[in-house]
Amino acid sequence: MSQPQSAPTSPSPKPHQNRLAQETSPYLLQHADNPVDWYPWGPEALERAQAEDRPILLSIGYAACHWCHVMERESFTNEVTAQKMNDHFVCIKVDREERVDIDDVYMAAAVAMTGSGGWPLTVFLTPDKKPFFAGTYFPPVDMLGRPSFSRLLDRIATLWQDERDPLVTQAATLTEHLEQLAEPAGAQSVSPVAIDRAVAQLGEDFDPRYGGFGPAPKFPAPMSLELLLRHHRRTGDEQALTMAVTTLDGMAKGGMRDHLGGGFARYSTDERWLVPHFEKMLYDNAALARIYGQAFQVTGAERFARVACETLDYVLREMQSPVGGFYSATDADSEGVEGKFFLWTPDEIAELLPADQAEAWCAYYDVTAAGNWEGKSILHTPRELPEVAAELGCSVPQLEALLATAQAPLLAARSERVPPLLDDKILTSWNGLMIGALAECSRIFDEPRYLTAAEHAADFTWSHMRRDDGGLHRTYRAGKAHLDGYLEDYAALCDAFIDLHEASGDSGHLERAGQLAQRLITDFQETEPGAFYATAHHHEALPVRMRSGQDGAMANANAVAALALARLSLHSNDDTLRQVAEAAIAAHGKLIERAPRAFASCLKVTDLLAEGPLPMECAAGRPAG
Repeated sequence: MSQPQSAPTSPSPKPHQNRLAQETSPYLLQHADNPVDWYPWGPEALERAQAEDRPILLSIGYAACHWCHVMERESFTNEVTAQKMNDHFVCIKVDREERVDIDDVYMAAAVAMTGSGGWPLTVFLTPDKKPFFAGTYFPPVDMLGRPSFSRLLDRIATLWQDERDPLVTQAATLTEHLEQLAEPAGAQSVSPVAIDRAVAQLGEDFDPRYGGFGPAPKFPAPMSLELLLRHHRRTGDEQALTMAVTTLDGMAKGGMRDHLGGGFARYSTDERWLVPHFEKMLYDNAALARIYGQAFQVTGAERFARVACETLDYVLREMQSPVGGFYSATDADSEGVEGKFFLWTPDEIAELLPADQAEAWCAYYDVTAAGNWEGKSILHTPRELPEVAAELGCSVPQLEALLATAQAPLLAARSERVPPLLDDKILTSWNGLMIGALAECSRIFDEPRYLTAAEHAADFTWSHMRRDDGGLHRTYRAGKAHLDGYLEDYAALCDAFIDLHEASGDSGHLERAGQLAQRLITDFQETEPGAFYATAHHHEALPVRMRSGQDGAMANANAVAALALARLSLHSNDDTLRQVAEAAIAAHGKLIERAPRAFASCLKVTDLLAEGPLPMECAAGRPAG
């Protein structure tokens, strides 16, 4: 089976090749032939901004981002627009997945200024790196209440030249605001009562029809789902279980799940989980494989086991590199069209399958002539098997057999299409998340393949992602590991080694976790225990050094660090580690009291410290089929 297309190690020579051609990030390499005089973030660009007294135009995105591609095509490849950028600004391009620290600071600035964020992120900075204007995507012409990017460039350039003082003042005020946001609001112990309140808040936004929380777009929220399962286990609350199960079922039936190849797309643009943004991220699939495995433990429902295993099987088939580490993502687009790789028509199905299989496939996966998205069909399963079987005049086992037989030829045919771009950089924290998911699921399903793959990735990470001083690198690609690791890298990998120890019994994994735990405490905390910083003490100084407790697309790094330390304390009977974990959570206690549902990962640690590890809820075993 063909693999997704990897980004080139370096781009072919182009007329406008810029400094990004020397980078390893697939996202930066995508912009290496823009006529924009792009710099990577670093001393050369920052010193030029200071020397020439120019504002910085900072553009942040990632390789699998659909709207990042759109803005590049519309603006960054446009000669006239690029000339404006080059004439008036020092232009810096950043891969948010490599430089978490930069993205965190300037995304917080965008949210503070506009009330929302996203990528591509467009930020204008003073020469000393302080933000004074921020937004996301800007179109090539004025539309939908947004100014064109070209007009925005003209306006910022004019203001910098003629009315600079208000911009500098705004930058100072915004930076001061960010500094306040970066500090925990106040320490306060967190009790399991906060979990009850978080569950109640989730209930207020729960969609009882399709699952999920709040209106579209809908995100998977695996941290919240795990909290619901833990709460149900602790209290017997059936509504908490209903919210989790309904959401997991909704995602599993919807188009956000790749029903043919396995795995999940980033999120759903609609309330029904039907239409995703089609990029697949490693961290989402790690978290979702784990939560579906846990749902199987709690409920014994075979359907959850099947989703978990299909997700992990997809990762092992398409996302694990020969050296062992896991790639980061696949793109939303192929051949310049969002989702093209994943869409089907009835005629395409009929050409590939016998009539009875084609009829069954189209009926169950809702492949119709009208389509359900832009004239074609996203595979999803809005109807249950008995209903479809009755319509086709066959039994459920017969329908299941037809669908199972059709799977392989359709997957083989899809693999002949032009695949989405593969972002083949290997990130330490995301690998930690996948290693942990594989290790836990190897226990749940008694599947040795998962443990073998997890240990292969762990060995690669330990041997290739560590610096000479024992610290961690952030990223690896094309034989090169570089950039200092962040809190999330140390925390996720530390937690993964504990998962490996619990799955294998190998004490060497616990020893590695212990080494990482000590670096966590030494490099990311103040002298007294409290909230962890996102960056190490020796890290490059930015306008703000962040300390956050809220979950985002991934579990909050401070909470993951606390979780790893709490688990280590249980394995080693080291009360000091427990105290450090408690302090890291308590540092955000007042914020947790105000909005507990935003701190699901912190509350998971609270639950663990109060209740201890949860027992297995049902017998392990690989799902049938």
